[in-house]
Amino acid sequence: MTGLHKTQISKTKKMKQLSFAVLVGATLLLSAFTTIKSVDWKISDDYSIKFKGKDAEGIFKTMSGDISFDENDLNNSRFSTSINVTSINTGNGMKNKIAKSDKWFDADKYPSINFISSKFSKSTNGYLVEGTIEMHGIKKQIVIPFTFSSNVFKGNFSVNRTDFGVGTMEGMSKKVSNEIALEISVPVTKK
Repeated sequence: MTGLHKTQISKTKKMKQLSFAVLVGATLLLSAFTTIKSVDWKISDDYSIKFKGKDAEGIFKTMSGDISFDENDLNNSRFSTSINVTSINTGNGMKNKIAKSDKWFDADKYPSINFISSKFSKSTNGYLVEGTIEMHGIKKQIVIPFTFSSNVFKGNFSVNRTDFGVGTMEGMSKKVSNEIALEISVPVTKK
């Protein structure tokens, strides 16, 4: 093989390596611009958390959390929210005191109700979020249906209070229904 032929082969190899490097670089650059990132949302102050059951009705006044949600990127969406148990308001001071006591929520020991999402999916009426709810020191898997329109998350679902050891089935407590319906409305703004 002549020196000229070796030089041509060497140049051809270098051109192929350079072309490959440029192709890889261009692919990475383009994919960086086409990657969808979920949108981070800030919870507005005018949210609403209502609960209702037989002989139990009221609201929770304090909620916080991190919300990252994009209708076009459900795989990277996430909810991590917390409700302050001491913010319960039944409209009755005595009921509020009992609800916070160790006979019900035991707010001193378990000051918050937490929810952390694990999966989102579309449904016929909106979306479903699967995740773990932790209440009264007990964690359970739950699926919450919700809608997202005009920057407001809305969900209606129920929980069985006895699954979480909230209240008892004795005395006045047995008057309260096991299934407690929740109605949540959370307006948000982009961060």
